[in-house]
Amino acid sequence: MSNKEEKTGEQNQTNWKDFIYNPRSGEFIGRTASSWALIFLFYLIFYGFLAGMFSLTMWVMLQTLDDYTPKYRDRVSNPGLVIRPKYMEILFNRTDPSKYLKYVQHLESFLQPYNDTEQEQNEMCLAGRYFDQDAQEEKKVCQFKRSFLRQCSGLSDTTFGYSAGKPCVLVKMNRIIGLKPQGNPYINCTAKREHPLQMLYFPGEGKFDKMYFPYYGKKAHPKYVQPLVAVKLLLTKEDYNTEITVECRIDGSDLRNNDDRDKFLGRVTFKVKVTE
Repeated sequence: MSNKEEKTGEQNQTNWKDFIYNPRSGEFIGRTASSWALIFLFYLIFYGFLAGMFSLTMWVMLQTLDDYTPKYRDRVSNPGLVIRPKYMEILFNRTDPSKYLKYVQHLESFLQPYNDTEQEQNEMCLAGRYFDQDAQEEKKVCQFKRSFLRQCSGLSDTTFGYSAGKPCVLVKMNRIIGLKPQGNPYINCTAKREHPLQMLYFPGEGKFDKMYFPYYGKKAHPKYVQPLVAVKLLLTKEDYNTEITVECRIDGSDLRNNDDRDKFLGRVTFKVKVTE
């Protein structure tokens, strides 16, 4: 019985070794050298063909693209509104600088590209006219100086009104290539309560001048900065310790501001609460 088991074990070991390499037929893992060479050649040609087809397809597709303007744009044709500081709830104690420091630092950092020394390198454009530059490869930029924001520039008041309980909020439109808003777009903000809240707008009347349009894209317009509207909320002591909801909209143009499916399309809503 033990002899049979030993013979069976030796046969299994021999079969396994023959499968790896059979010296009688010259086969390696069941195939001869010529068979393995043909298989290797087949897959080399097959995958080489696939790689060539993929490269050709990518090359053809890239020939249809423009370096300056996207061929397909899935973004909406109307801009959304956003605010700075980038908080939907602005809550702070006006007598404690540590409570509003993050808002002040955010505004200061955001306004660095708008410093007058930076903007003086840009063009003095004609107000009320689109700055069309279709024929130029690298587009020029119209000046938008930080000082245009006056009381909300952070120059005369480094706390942007937060220490006085009259905070400034900056409103800007999202960039959309080729956008030319009709009419005279301006920002209009209202408090969602029974009696109105007094506000100041900078630049005057909260307008987005046409000279900052159109935008030609990040590559063609590398130094472009969006125009801003600063809104100074003139809160009084009666307004303190109460959460106030403020909505700002783009009015005076063909830009949409009442889409129920997108609350940021042409409008933005935020909350303010000041304590002391």
